[in-house]
Amino acid sequence: MHFKRINLFIRSLLLLALCAPMRSTAAQAQPIDLALAHQYFQEAQAICTRDEGRLWGVSLCGPMLLVEPETRTVVANQPDARGLLSKQGEVFVGHWPETENIANTAVTWAGAKWTMILWPLPTDVLDRRRLMMHELFHRVQDELKFALSNPSNDHLDTRDGRLWLQLEWRSLRAALTSTGARRQQAITDALAFRAYRRSLFPQSDVSERALEMNEGLAEYTGVRLSAESEAQAIAYAEREIERANARPTFVRSFAYVSGPAYGILLDATGANWRKGLTAQADLGVLLAQAAQIKVPAALKELAARRGEEYDGRELRAAEDARERARAARLTAYRARLVTGPTLVLPLTEQVQYSFNPNNLVPLEGLGTVYPTLRVSDAWGILEVSNGALMARDGRAVSKVYVAAPTDAQTRPLKGDGWTLQLNDGWRVAPAERKGDFVLQKTSAPQQQDIILLPAHR
Repeated sequence: MHFKRINLFIRSLLLLALCAPMRSTAAQAQPIDLALAHQYFQEAQAICTRDEGRLWGVSLCGPMLLVEPETRTVVANQPDARGLLSKQGEVFVGHWPETENIANTAVTWAGAKWTMILWPLPTDVLDRRRLMMHELFHRVQDELKFALSNPSNDHLDTRDGRLWLQLEWRSLRAALTSTGARRQQAITDALAFRAYRRSLFPQSDVSERALEMNEGLAEYTGVRLSAESEAQAIAYAEREIERANARPTFVRSFAYVSGPAYGILLDATGANWRKGLTAQADLGVLLAQAAQIKVPAALKELAARRGEEYDGRELRAAEDARERARAARLTAYRARLVTGPTLVLPLTEQVQYSFNPNNLVPLEGLGTVYPTLRVSDAWGILEVSNGALMARDGRAVSKVYVAAPTDAQTRPLKGDGWTLQLNDGWRVAPAERKGDFVLQKTSAPQQQDIILLPAHR
């Protein structure tokens, strides 16, 4: 009996050991918690129901996709028109194609326009709901006549651009947390810093306005609809201003900070500023009109004097130090992506790309360096982890430059901080400058260029 009990115990241990990997595999097979995903979909729907379209005249809710980047697993709140998603409980599950990029954005896929959000979502309730409402706004903004826009605001990576932008933010924070005459003065200061900055950089009013009417309005929408009270909305906007100096650059991310601050202050005036709003409107001009403020004409003197109220001298010293570090960083990027040997990838009408909006680095007169980037195009999929230069032809991005490949014959192609999965019908050829390469379409498919795309990102 004793021997039998021991034998039974050993067999039980073996059974547990066999079952453990099975449970692990099952858990790995579903990287998105379906019950939690359903809860998030319900949260978004509840906010839309509460709003009843009052904020923008339309309901923001609609098709939503939650995508886990590593496995490219998709969980949706509704079926798709092509039957690519299968129903599992209260949600619909599928696989996101390798040829499609993954980002927090609006995307047209499988017969519908969806809101895509990366999994996992924030655990903080306000942050999660703000993110969902922000991205849901992007899905309907074309309907609202606010076209998606990604203008270059390279001036906001310069010493003066950053200095006067941060002084504008500090004034907005003071306005958010005060009332009466103090608020009026703080708004006047913010508008003066804004106007003076734009006077230093011709056409910057156009490029800044375009991003504020895109990401700025989306972020304001996220804050306004997710906050449970006015105090909570103000606290969020104030917190983001305080955190802003931790952003590596402002060229693509500034509107996430400015948008909520201006929107909340506009709401506080009681003006019906959203009615009839167009993409050509300027949030600063609207606030000046609603608060009945006229900025004095002598901007330079006023900005210099009022800047001291917001620790302008200390901020100048910090920006001077950053400018010296930026110069060294630009020199390194120029050596790798301009003067050194490069591979040039032309972009077609099929291009899609995703990136981090918080770390872009402008190279004056050449384009913008994207430290991390994923590009899918007719030629294949480019994954960048150590910088790529995107050059514009007018307002549109037309080419991508990466450091020359270590071996142009190997597949997949690889270089310093990048990998390229090259599609059939494309090849790498020597360019005009010695050591450079260019991606070209071949007249006939070449067998060596055929690459099987991996199952994982």
